[in-house]
Amino acid sequence: MNEQRYELGTVEASECLISDLYVDLRRRVNKWALRTHQTAQARMGYVGQHLVSTVTGYRGGRSGARGKDLILPDDKHAEIKTCYRVDQLGKCNACNARVASIELSCPECGSEDLQRNDDSKWLIGIRHDQEFSNILEPKYYYLVLFEFTDLNSPDTIQSSIWQVESNVPGFSLCMIDYYKNIRAASKSKAPFNLWPYQLKFDVMRPLLIYRSHITKNDDIITHIFPGRDESLPHKLKPLRKYSQSQNLKKEKVLQFAEYMRCSVSSTSNKAKLLDEIQDFIDRTQPNPQTVTDNLAKALYWPDIQYHTSSLPPQIREKTESYLI
Repeated sequence: MNEQRYELGTVEASECLISDLYVDLRRRVNKWALRTHQTAQARMGYVGQHLVSTVTGYRGGRSGARGKDLILPDDKHAEIKTCYRVDQLGKCNACNARVASIELSCPECGSEDLQRNDDSKWLIGIRHDQEFSNILEPKYYYLVLFEFTDLNSPDTIQSSIWQVESNVPGFSLCMIDYYKNIRAASKSKAPFNLWPYQLKFDVMRPLLIYRSHITKNDDIITHIFPGRDESLPHKLKPLRKYSQSQNLKKEKVLQFAEYMRCSVSSTSNKAKLLDEIQDFIDRTQPNPQTVTDNLAKALYWPDIQYHTSSLPPQIREKTESYLI
């Protein structure tokens, strides 16, 4: 390697950078765009679109931020959202200096006491009534996640794709709650933040269709791939794990118990109630999808029940089977 080509402040370095990070990248992205019919823009969110096309075998609609991300059979389509938790800046707990994910110690003081961050999330934006009316139009939402397998040892990257059906209670009721309650009360009108592995994600019935690991040597090991491996339904955590959720209030837990036809003590605290319902589930072994959907309905129904009469026909049609 000619180190002079990388010496900052030189013409050689500027030309090398443009060649490595623009010319080569653009050429490679354009090559894949011709195959996947996804956008030729080189951003991590769009890399997620290329990956979903390649994994599922379905081409895109050549869209970027707007349009149909994935064209499915029978005139259906899907949306793709990418969450990139790799390369986030951390900080040194000793001197508060910023620390890159590739740095194993603080560049300022040398401390190895570092705080790593992994707080990125999927963003689902609904800007106006027309977009709200169409939010359940995609058959699936594909959720792509790039993350480190061990945040304290950031050398192996895990890439995952979950498939979520838009008409399941956990997703559709969540979108109603976001638009009618959260966004309506917000001054910023920020997109909906969907956090990986948290309660609102768990009740969407995500199906893990793809997973691979990128090792520190840049080897790629594929563990789950459609057609070769069985997809894995994402399971709810033991219910007590959700006791810290501010969205899951005690009255909602009692409603969940009622949906499950489980007798509980109304005087118990939230954690104890969740334990009682978990014991009931362990004993009776109900359908896991039923449990997940009942938890989703208990989570959202108290907050959206007053909006059901004003829902767009497209949304009412797809949710009327479980709107109470």
